[in-house]
Amino acid sequence: MSGGIHPTDQRGPTAMRSVEQHLADVLSRIRPLPPFEQHLLDAHGHRLAEDVIAPRDVPLFDNSAMDGYAVRRIDVLGVDDERPALLTVTQELPAGVAANVEIGPGACARIMTGAPVPPGADAVVPVEWTDGGAGAEGTVRIYRTPEPGGHIRRTGEDVRVGQPLLSAGTLLGARQIGLLAAVGRDLVAVRPSPRVVIISTGSELVEPGAPLGPGQIPDANGYTLAAAAREAGAVVYRVGVVADDAKLLLDTIEDQLIRADLVVTTGGVSVGAYDVVKEALTGLGTVEFGRVAMQPGMPQGFGVVGVEEIPIFTLPGNPVSAYVGFELFVRPAIRKLFGREEDLQHTVVEAVCTAAFDSPPGRRQYARGAVQPAAADGRIEVRPVGGSGSHLMGGLAQANCLIVVPEAQIRVERGDLVSVVLLDGESRGGSALAGDR
Repeated sequence: MSGGIHPTDQRGPTAMRSVEQHLADVLSRIRPLPPFEQHLLDAHGHRLAEDVIAPRDVPLFDNSAMDGYAVRRIDVLGVDDERPALLTVTQELPAGVAANVEIGPGACARIMTGAPVPPGADAVVPVEWTDGGAGAEGTVRIYRTPEPGGHIRRTGEDVRVGQPLLSAGTLLGARQIGLLAAVGRDLVAVRPSPRVVIISTGSELVEPGAPLGPGQIPDANGYTLAAAAREAGAVVYRVGVVADDAKLLLDTIEDQLIRADLVVTTGGVSVGAYDVVKEALTGLGTVEFGRVAMQPGMPQGFGVVGVEEIPIFTLPGNPVSAYVGFELFVRPAIRKLFGREEDLQHTVVEAVCTAAFDSPPGRRQYARGAVQPAAADGRIEVRPVGGSGSHLMGGLAQANCLIVVPEAQIRVERGDLVSVVLLDGESRGGSALAGDR
């Protein structure tokens, strides 16, 4: 990172602020990634950065929906098995061949599915309603009368030129790619998937599966946050564990900025003697650390680093705190990088709590919960799972929501109506955990 990210001054602690204030500060510093044009298949899995208007009709011309015979309907009125119409086949029309010869009285054209309907014809008779041309050479017997316009795909019946097709922000899946191809678009402007670097700090951390020495624990946070970022649609780079060394951390961040649109660290943001993230980044003058009135996850830090002003989130080291901080603050930032202006946060619903629990005064609690299927009367129910400790991962793994308890409320009673944040991760194919370093 040119320009360096080395400490220049010290910045004092900030006062306790609300969840809304911290999120507003974060989002005010996030700018959507600039769009770029991609070929259709390369655009798959990305979000549109433009509104798409149909440049042409679909179908582009009247064409046959069946293999059969293009006819003048007046020539086959009232026919049946006993009284078929005998028509002269004057031309054959496979798909991709222009139909320039007009169909006159008593004549028809053998036509394939997708072929243009010739002038003069106003219906198509499926081959199953005929003798297949088995009679005299150059003739066909018709045994059933089609509806007016029967088996003809009309110009523009699917899409009309000038019709709005897809709006900016649409996630391009197979169906959307198919529509763009159908209207002849080969290039579209999309937002790139944000590249998110995950850094775990702490000399006590080791890779999962590695032998554990005295006082060591596996790095659960790095994997939790990397998976959460993938669910949000990011391309994720998980960096190996960084020990409690301020210079090493700064050097690691500097090394990673070349491939980062957003950086997330976990651990080292409290007031301990070895909280190196806070020690290393406070002096930059661009990263602020403070306390947010929430549980878990009260210590939070956010700012920008490098000449490109890459956003950096410093999340707590306790695993539940780190996860909740990600869902409340980092995921909305990733969504904004995608260019989304609305629906930046998870869906919130009202639910009836099925068990009582306490909540700390002065802080908004995000308790782990499991939403139950709707009751017979249509009510949604939620039950608390696991304890309230910010280190308890067992309950978090069983949760599918966060139960929100306001700052002024110290207890939730059974039967209380509570707000519930649904943890509905946005899984996207193609956004891979790009590699560990």
